[in-house]
Amino acid sequence: MLEDKVGFCEQNEPVFKHKGKGLAMPPLPNAELVQSSVQLYRYLLRCCKHLPEENIRQHYRHAIRQSFKVHADEDDPERIQQIIKRAIEDADWVMDKYKRQK
Repeated sequence: MLEDKVGFCEQNEPVFKHKGKGLAMPPLPNAELVQSSVQLYRYLLRCCKHLPEENIRQHYRHAIRQSFKVHADEDDPERIQQIIKRAIEDADWVMDKYKRQK
């Protein structure tokens, strides 16, 4: 499994460990249009479809679902936007990581 690649921060959201800052390009087009939690969920699941192996796709789909369950009762709009921004940055890193391995 990829336990060494995925951790959880104090707020129980997935944190994909990496060095440096995120990359400028989003993993899929229209990441900048994601404004709601439902849009984010669908966007992240679409990102998973581009991962190279089924076990990797399953791992990240599971992490996405778990994170959404943990944050289901979040009602602060500012906090929701922070979570969305961080999730897209993390997805960007994951997508770039597997793109470089091809």
